[in-house]
Amino acid sequence: MRRKCALFFIPVFAAVLATAGCNKGNTVAAGPQIPASLVTVAPATAQDVPVYLDEIGKSAALESVTVTPQVAGRITERHFEDGAELKKGQLLFVIDPRPFQAQLDSAQASLAQANAAMDLAKSQFERYSELVETKAISKQDYDTKKNAVDLDQAQIESAQAALETAKLNLEYCYIHSPIEGRAGARLVDIGNVVQANTTSLLLIQRIDPIYADFTITEGDLPGVQKQMHRGTLKAMVRIPSDPENHGHAGEVTFLDNAVQNGTGTVNLRATIPNSDRHFWPGEFVDVRLVLATEKQAVLIPNQATQVSQQGPFVYVVKGDDTVELRLVTLGQRQGDDVVVVGGVAAGERVVVTGQMTLSPGAKVRIDQAVPSASAPAGNQSSSENAIKTEGVKS
Repeated sequence: MRRKCALFFIPVFAAVLATAGCNKGNTVAAGPQIPASLVTVAPATAQDVPVYLDEIGKSAALESVTVTPQVAGRITERHFEDGAELKKGQLLFVIDPRPFQAQLDSAQASLAQANAAMDLAKSQFERYSELVETKAISKQDYDTKKNAVDLDQAQIESAQAALETAKLNLEYCYIHSPIEGRAGARLVDIGNVVQANTTSLLLIQRIDPIYADFTITEGDLPGVQKQMHRGTLKAMVRIPSDPENHGHAGEVTFLDNAVQNGTGTVNLRATIPNSDRHFWPGEFVDVRLVLATEKQAVLIPNQATQVSQQGPFVYVVKGDDTVELRLVTLGQRQGDDVVVVGGVAAGERVVVTGQMTLSPGAKVRIDQAVPSASAPAGNQSSSENAIKTEGVKS
């Protein structure tokens, strides 16, 4: 009898153990709930923002002059340093003036000789003029003396022209800066012999103000022409290392008269003040043409946007602290923000960081710390977002 009881007890005990094991498994399966994700949020705001075109251009000097001599000779003096800021009329080089001084002296002597001959011819002509009335001399002698006066007058005029030429050549020995600007590296040294209108001496460039030359497509041309006609077209110019919102304001001063064949682009030029020498000739620049102002556009941090196979999206935090995935239509960047054309209304909260752990309907905790503008948005790539969003929608 005891044996039968023992045999009956074993299966009952096993059943109890099995039941306990099942209960334990259920306890594990119904473990603690997933905690709410910690995210930072920012409200969508409504602001007036510019509508613009971004182009790449190149800076160019307002004036650029290559100084060349107008007389030949040997350089004897230099009166500037390479890279100096030059004033208009400042003395730069001196060409040996002695040969030209000698030519000037010779021209002055020739003029004096012509004047003396003129005085003699005039006195003779005056005497002959008195005698011709009394028939003491022939009409031919009278005409000869009159012709001598005219000839001497022509000699004087020729000598005066030679004297002016000699003076001008002597002045050309002293080479002055034709414009105000910055000197480049000198191309000749003292002792070099230069040729008239051939040898380059120095390049001078005026860089305040400075030009920014760039192009637009022919499709953008009507909008640009419209704003130029109104006088409201402005250009914001910066070098690539400048912050995006630290452009220098300039005025569009030139629009070419034709669309370029092959490229379908039009040349434009903006003029920018450059007293601080921020821009340098030949430097690439970023040009933003401000065409209009969009009133009360909805802005969100660009950091909040993600990309899926369906397009850009953001997570919007609802009143119960759960998130909703919203596909959005994005407009132009505005510094660290971006315009949202559709999908988010002003005042709604969007997730700025922490998107990687989210899915539609997930509970979130709002971090009160202000997110860094340089922090990566959600720390996830576009491909990861696409996979994640595709999985959620499926």
